[in-house]
Amino acid sequence: MNDILARRLTGLAGTAAAVCFIVEVPLYFLYSGPPPDANVLARLLIGIVALGALILFVTGFRELVKQVAPAHEWVGTIAFATGLVYATVTLVSSGLEAGAVIAADHPIDPTITVSGTYILYGSIGRLLLALFLTAVGHGITRARLLPRWTARSAYVLAAVNLAFVPSLFFGNTPAHFYAANGWGSTALMGALLSYWLLAVSVATYRSAARRTPATAPALQS
Repeated sequence: MNDILARRLTGLAGTAAAVCFIVEVPLYFLYSGPPPDANVLARLLIGIVALGALILFVTGFRELVKQVAPAHEWVGTIAFATGLVYATVTLVSSGLEAGAVIAADHPIDPTITVSGTYILYGSIGRLLLALFLTAVGHGITRARLLPRWTARSAYVLAAVNLAFVPSLFFGNTPAHFYAANGWGSTALMGALLSYWLLAVSVATYRSAARRTPATAPALQS
């Protein structure tokens, strides 16, 4: 696989993840009370697909850093590791919610009922994303993979995520902005990540057009 193909595949994977996340988030706001099972399971399924694509994106990002700037491979490895752990934690949360909805004999709101996911979606997810975004920003800067705005926006979003880590001290009411499972610490952060990932993925895909086989170093596979 060469540099051009790696950029395109990474960009496509990130775009697929971002689009799925963007479709998923509004589904959380369609009902004021416990949503029907179909709504919950649909949004969880979309999220699962998105996380699968995210794993491909973080894997591709690590390989790009390794290929373009071997001296900074460790940064790509941190981005890969934290992105993979974030995806795993969120998949576990999705499994807990889906299991509770399937087992219940009446509609439930898993964002309230399944207490085990509060910290997984909230503080733990925010800390992992802060580490991931910081590593991505540093990797982009050191390897000069993408335009500067992609790294700067990653740092800003990392700081915002870090600010939500203490939200576990502020209750479990989803309607509250800064609760452990509040709309600010979960839905808003998810939406911001979605649009940032879409922008960065498009930039990654388009960056392949500025490379040529003669200038792009080969990646041995």
